[in-house]
Amino acid sequence: MNLILMGLPGAGKGTQAEKIVEKYQIPHISTGDMFRSAIKEETELGQKAKSYMDQGELVPDEVTIGIVRERLSKPDCQKGFLLDGFPRTIAQAEALESLLDELESPLDYVLHVDVPQDKLVDRLTGRRICPECGATYHVMYNPPKVDGKCDHDGAELIQRDDDRAETVSKRLEVNVEQAQPLLDFYQDKGYLQAVDGDQDIDQVFEVIDEKLQAL
Repeated sequence: MNLILMGLPGAGKGTQAEKIVEKYQIPHISTGDMFRSAIKEETELGQKAKSYMDQGELVPDEVTIGIVRERLSKPDCQKGFLLDGFPRTIAQAEALESLLDELESPLDYVLHVDVPQDKLVDRLTGRRICPECGATYHVMYNPPKVDGKCDHDGAELIQRDDDRAETVSKRLEVNVEQAQPLLDFYQDKGYLQAVDGDQDIDQVFEVIDEKLQAL
């Protein structure tokens, strides 16, 4: 099965990706992992990507698509794949469609883990970090034993600047603007499968699993 996983920050996409990969034994392919692998293997495209990244520039679509082609052509993708973080634009989505046609490996579903933005703000702003050991907590979902103190070393927990409500809201708005054209694109193509992410992790996976079992 060939899947794309979409969802805003805080929607629980990473957790669901782990569950899908574990059950269906397909590789979880993120853009970052693909770039790191291509650079480590010193492929021609990996070196090109590195030259742009070293200068702090965005890697052009043709290089990114080439790296995606290399990755999806590997033996572990023969039974399918789960793409995460790609495509990000309509141009990339169209290029991916052409690539999958070439590989005779068409897309099955685009799974969109959908959570209301106000709930995402609550999720993302509730994170607290221990400045000493780096342990992560959440005021609602994973609170420390003593309010505001790290369980391991008793240090005062902090909230990172990028976890503050104003910053989080702006980040989500930017993500929505980027994601909506893609969601519309895949909706029109008939690939989009919306999943209610505003429920227990296992319940979310049950919904995803039902959809995948139907393939």
